[in-house]
Amino acid sequence: MQTNRELFDQVMVPNYNPSEVIPVKGKGSRVWDQKGDEYIDFAGGIAVNCLGHCHPALVNALTEQGQRLWHLSNVMTNEPALRLAKKITDATFADKVYFANSGAEANEAALKLARRFALDKHGEDKTQIIAFNKGFHGRTFFTVTVGGQAAYSDGFGPKPADVVHCDYNDLAAFEALISDKTCAVMMEPLQGEGGIISPSKEFVEGVRALCNKHNALLIFDEVQSGVGRTGELYAYQGLNVTPDILTTAKALGGGFPIGAMITTTDIAKHLKVGTHGSTYGGNPLACAVAEAAFDTVNNSEVLAQVKHKEQLFRDGLNIINEKYNVFTEVRGKGLLLGAVLNDSFKDRARDFLVASTKHGLMTLVAGTNVIRFTPSLVIPDEDITAGLARFEMAVSDVVNG
Repeated sequence: MQTNRELFDQVMVPNYNPSEVIPVKGKGSRVWDQKGDEYIDFAGGIAVNCLGHCHPALVNALTEQGQRLWHLSNVMTNEPALRLAKKITDATFADKVYFANSGAEANEAALKLARRFALDKHGEDKTQIIAFNKGFHGRTFFTVTVGGQAAYSDGFGPKPADVVHCDYNDLAAFEALISDKTCAVMMEPLQGEGGIISPSKEFVEGVRALCNKHNALLIFDEVQSGVGRTGELYAYQGLNVTPDILTTAKALGGGFPIGAMITTTDIAKHLKVGTHGSTYGGNPLACAVAEAAFDTVNNSEVLAQVKHKEQLFRDGLNIINEKYNVFTEVRGKGLLLGAVLNDSFKDRARDFLVASTKHGLMTLVAGTNVIRFTPSLVIPDEDITAGLARFEMAVSDVVNG
C-alpha cells in the first residue's frame, strides 16, 4: 500500500491539511521522513515531545509496562496512576489528581468541577465563566466555547451558556466583568495559540485577588506551559500566583496521550462518585510513561538548562533579525517562544514555516503573525545552533522572495 499524502485525502476527514512530509523515525531532536531526509525538530509535536523522540527513559517505561498491564477500568486502580499522582501532588500546590487523555478533557473536567463546586457552595445563580480573547482550551464544545477564538467555536449551533471573554492583560476590563455570579476564571499563565503572550505581574496578581474577592475559582490551563516548558515545573511557580485548579497534558506524557486536572482536597470533594469519569483516564500504560517523563523533567538541572537554552534561542534569533529585519520581538518564556513578524511580513508566518520545512527544520506558528518554537526541553545546544542556521536560510528565502 502506498502510504503517501494522497492517501490522506482519500481516507481522512479533511479537518487537517498536513505537509507532504511523512516522518517515519525520530531520535532526540532529529526526525527522518520516508525519503530519508533529516529534519531538526523545533516543534516538539506542539510542545508535547518534552524529551524529544524515543528518549530511553520513555521507551523503557513503555516497554516494561507494556509487558505487564495496559488497561483496567476505573472500577480498580493501578500502581502507575497512584505513583504519578503522588509525584504530581508532592511537586505542586495540589492534593488531588484526576486523570484524562488530553488537555481538552482535563479542561472539561476543570470547568465541570468549577460549576459543581459553585452550585454546591453558593447556589444555582453562580455559573458565569470568564476567559480571555485569543485563549485556547481545547476542542470539546464546552472548552472551545470557553476558548476565546470564535473561528473555532462558531458554526456548531447553540453554545454552552454563561461564558464571557475579555482581553488578556487588561485588568480594568476583567474587573468590570467579574462579579459574585462568576464561578470560575480560566486562563493560560502564558497564552500559547493566541501568540505566545506572557501575563504582566499586575494582571496575573490582580486576577487572583479579584477571584478571591468574588469567591471565583481560578483555573490555570497549563496544557502547553506545564511540565518544564517555561523553566519552572509549572508556569504558576514563576508567577507568585497559585491557582485553585490546574490542568496539564501535552508534555506530561512526553508524546503518550495523557492529561490531568489537579486541585485541592476541599474543591476536589465536589466531584463525588459518579459525577465525572473517563474510560482510559489513568490507564497504567499512559501513567507509566508519564511518570518517567515527569521524573526526568522534574530535576533542577534540566529546568535550569531550559533557561540556558531559551537564551541560546533568543541570541540566535536576534542575530538573524539584525541581518534580515523581520521580527519586532521574541516573546515567551523558557522553550515556549514566539518570533513576532513586523509589518513588512504581516500575516506571513506560514511562509516561514513552509520555507523552514524545505531547509530541514520543523517549526510552528501561533496565529498568522508569530513563528512558534517549542522544541524538546533537552535539545542539545548544537542542535539549536544547527536548527537556527537552517532557520536563517528559510528567513533569507522569504525575505528574498
